[in-house]
Amino acid sequence: MSAPVLKDYDPPNVPLDIIHVDDDILVLNKPNGLLSVPGRTEEKFDCLATRAEAEFTGVRIVHRLDMETSGVIIMARHMDALRHLGRQFEDRKTDKVYEALVYGNLARDEGEVDLPLLVDWPNRPKHRVDFENGKPAFTRYKVIERTEKTTRVALYPVTGRSHQLRVHMLSLGHAIIGDNLYAEGEAFTLADRLCLHARELTVTHPDSGESLTFVAPVPF
Repeated sequence: MSAPVLKDYDPPNVPLDIIHVDDDILVLNKPNGLLSVPGRTEEKFDCLATRAEAEFTGVRIVHRLDMETSGVIIMARHMDALRHLGRQFEDRKTDKVYEALVYGNLARDEGEVDLPLLVDWPNRPKHRVDFENGKPAFTRYKVIERTEKTTRVALYPVTGRSHQLRVHMLSLGHAIIGDNLYAEGEAFTLADRLCLHARELTVTHPDSGESLTFVAPVPF
């Protein structure tokens, strides 16, 4: 296995892409290449959370997306909303749909991946399947379309482990196109970004109790 391609942090200089905002929540479409929260070093302070705070004082992050992943992310505008939304994610009361482009053709039109994951300490930030010490991770998938070299697939994560979708697709023998950590050869070079996008997020509004689905169009 070749070493992962780790690029210098060069976040996109784009304005906030606001999907929805009200007194309780802020829903954004995070661009590829931008951290969700600040990194450990000063040059990684710029992130979606700090950009959102600059425009919406007091807004707080509820969940995260990998830096390379784009798509729907929700933030809370006050502590009550943060607690309410946090419980929904913790209790798996949210519905998330991702879309990915993977290398090769998946054999089945739909299926499940139930493989425990653990951080791969010698090769951080990578994760790996670990049946002894890994945390439970479960993903459902459904094929959208196939081309000669790729499969477009909808992913439905039941759990929310780091790199879950990336490692679960790899475990099927189909790395996500453009994945700088897990894809090799043509699977990596076919795109200039990770082809993984958080397409839909359904939550219960912390004030009204209404079920809301937010959608961000797939950019690849």
